Amino acid sequence: MTITLNRRGFLTATAALAASTAFPFASQGQEPVRRLVASTRTIEVNGKTASVYGISGPDGRQGLTLDPGERFALTLENSLDVETIIHWHGQLPPNAQDGVPDMPMPKLASGEIRSYDFEPLAGTHWMHSHVPIQEMNLLAAPLIVRSVEDVAEDRQEVVMFLHDFSFKNPETILEEITSGTGHGDMSHGSSMPMDHGGMDMERMDMSDMESMSTMAMDLNDFDFDAYLVNDRTLDDPELVHVERRGRVKLRIINGSSATSFWIDTGVDGRLVAVDGHKVAPITGRRFGLAMGQRLDIDLDLPTESRAFPILALREGERERTGLILAPRGAAVPTMSGMSDTAAPAFDVDFSQEAALQALDPLPERTVSNSRMVMLEGTMSPYVWTIDGRGWGEHEPIVAKSGERVELTFHNMSMMGHPMHLHGHAFQVVGHGSRRFWGAVRDTVYVPPMASVTIAIDAGEAARWMLHCHHMPHLSTGMMTEFRVET
Repeated sequence: MTITLNRRGFLTATAALAASTAFPFASQGQEPVRRLVASTRTIEVNGKTASVYGISGPDGRQGLTLDPGERFALTLENSLDVETIIHWHGQLPPNAQDGVPDMPMPKLASGEIRSYDFEPLAGTHWMHSHVPIQEMNLLAAPLIVRSVEDVAEDRQEVVMFLHDFSFKNPETILEEITSGTGHGDMSHGSSMPMDHGGMDMERMDMSDMESMSTMAMDLNDFDFDAYLVNDRTLDDPELVHVERRGRVKLRIINGSSATSFWIDTGVDGRLVAVDGHKVAPITGRRFGLAMGQRLDIDLDLPTESRAFPILALREGERERTGLILAPRGAAVPTMSGMSDTAAPAFDVDFSQEAALQALDPLPERTVSNSRMVMLEGTMSPYVWTIDGRGWGEHEPIVAKSGERVELTFHNMSMMGHPMHLHGHAFQVVGHGSRRFWGAVRDTVYVPPMASVTIAIDAGEAARWMLHCHHMPHLSTGMMTEFRVET
């Protein structure tokens, strides 16, 4: 990784280099062919303009798509007037390129350019600032790495990048959340029925599952002004032209700061990958994803010449967003941003997650390191912790490089937590007392008052972040480190 175009960046980078012996450089002095720019941009939401952040690619659009076999070889320029750093969510770069402030690299100063070069993982991923208030201000974008199989499959690829949006600045949002004024119902919770979506229930063994018919939960702790797909609401949705009987791959990314969604495809689809990792296909019309998670859904559209709305439903509420697939000449319906009824809570009984089976699972090995990880917190006072400690007072979870580790997240709170581990892909292997060989992921949703177990093969000896991907939870302390030693 080469760094700087200014003196400040040079000095901070030099200090970090002295502290790290595993500093990666761009390959053989070759100039990267790709360029990303973190900058301020203007979008229109519900008829009003808003200034937000963004990450533009070489074509000027938000995000980046890499071709099969292409290296992640690029420069990142910080054109903002504040320091920033970008995390490549779902990728497994060397630790120094992971994109966490001072672990080990500092944030990029305004005007600084930094180079990256590593072998990327194919799949649907994304990139975002690892400064929570910046991610809340839309400093995030898709990161798609296409595979040879994607090309051979010859499906039209449609990216849906979800985000929650407020005209208020993120500092004000966090103040309202922590003071208890962000969501009118949050002090009372929400009694929400569980939902199994449109999945093929024959694949599930419900008798072995710990399930809940209803549960008082705190689902949402802030009412955002809008919910976006590719920067747009249903008042002015993106219209994607498709062929009649078209074959479509939806690449859905939940880049929201504090909102889980149900995806309603309206027609039968097949869930074929989560977090960029393939799973045995599951048929259905409704699939959910928490913050930080991704879904790949294959659609074979019907023959009729009509539009096909693809909707994202805010859990526990009536708000919805989406985009519209439309053959040429099809009438495009006017869609309301509000459903007639509230969507259910997301996967509280773990039925969706337990039905997933990895097509490329971790190898079976003896577990040599097991650890319980306690997730705790309350709405008032608004404090969220891991093992009873916030960031800065945390005790690292320690593993040795190469060993098989199991972590059991025990959620003792009334909110769900999407737990994300940097630098590793893990496999979901348990829910409560039930064991199974589930999906490979990088972000797992842990429902309220539940426990979820993941298996990991500890990788590069380094400090790797482990945190809740709910930004207000992360901001108030729900973050620790997975420290891998030699």
